[in-house]
Amino acid sequence: MERNSKIYVAGHRGLVGSAIVRNLKEKGCSNIIGRTHEELDLKDQKSVRNFFREEKPEYVFLAAAKVGGINANNIYPADFIYENLEIQNNVIKAAFDYKVKKLLFLGSSCIYPKMCPQPIKEKYLLSGYLEATNEAYALAKISGLKMCQFFKRQYGADFISCMPTNLYGPKDNFDLNSSHVMPALIRKFHEAKVNNKEFVEVWGTGTPLREFLHVDDMADGCVFLMGNYDGEEHVNIGTGKEITIRELAETIKEIVGFTGELKFNKDKPDGTPRKLLDVSKLKELGWTYKVQLKDGIKSTYHWFKENYL
Repeated sequence: MERNSKIYVAGHRGLVGSAIVRNLKEKGCSNIIGRTHEELDLKDQKSVRNFFREEKPEYVFLAAAKVGGINANNIYPADFIYENLEIQNNVIKAAFDYKVKKLLFLGSSCIYPKMCPQPIKEKYLLSGYLEATNEAYALAKISGLKMCQFFKRQYGADFISCMPTNLYGPKDNFDLNSSHVMPALIRKFHEAKVNNKEFVEVWGTGTPLREFLHVDDMADGCVFLMGNYDGEEHVNIGTGKEITIRELAETIKEIVGFTGELKFNKDKPDGTPRKLLDVSKLKELGWTYKVQLKDGIKSTYHWFKENYL
């Protein structure tokens, strides 16, 4: 991938896609294209094929997806499986038919089995039952990952996949009805501080362990893989470090400056009890993360106050 290569970032305005665009620009790439949902509906096969035929991108980062937290996944499973299958099927097939040189598909660590051995190695995919609260999303993303594998196996297409851990950072979704745990807690603690609330409710018991990767690190890892990996198996992207939800909540509480109490609502679901990626494969390839969690939360909270309120 050269600096003047034509690069299409699908989902360029989202959390993941915008970080990839930032990283590419920092590395001197100047021929980056993107389309808003209004300009190109990736669920529309004809429109997607027309786009690829006319624009002829050389490299594709497939970061577009319908995403959400536990609540959204529980309420809208049909939407999550159908829309994600539409998006990735259309883009991957068009990329193949219109001779894209290389494509990177982004999965998500939540598509590993619920009770995976820890830390989670790439080979554990499809080795057990999925987490029920995000089964629909997981099945769609597994299909996309496998689609890339099979196009590589059958046709020799240079389509690769990566598996990021839990992401956070600028342009995250802070809507309490559809967000993930990190942005949800940032918003809850901020609003509790502003409104002088006595406590903040946190879903679940606080005991699940989670790994968090700043989205700028994720983007750097993706661009690294685009230039340094062509294997059939997907690659985990993470930090290899974990923290309990309670510890996360306490850290965010401190950064935001909320002085009230924490209350854990044990009637709400915890999700997967532990989810830590084995990132040794990526380390062996020569990449590791840079942003420490506390620093990343501070910068994300600053972005939230400057851009979301």
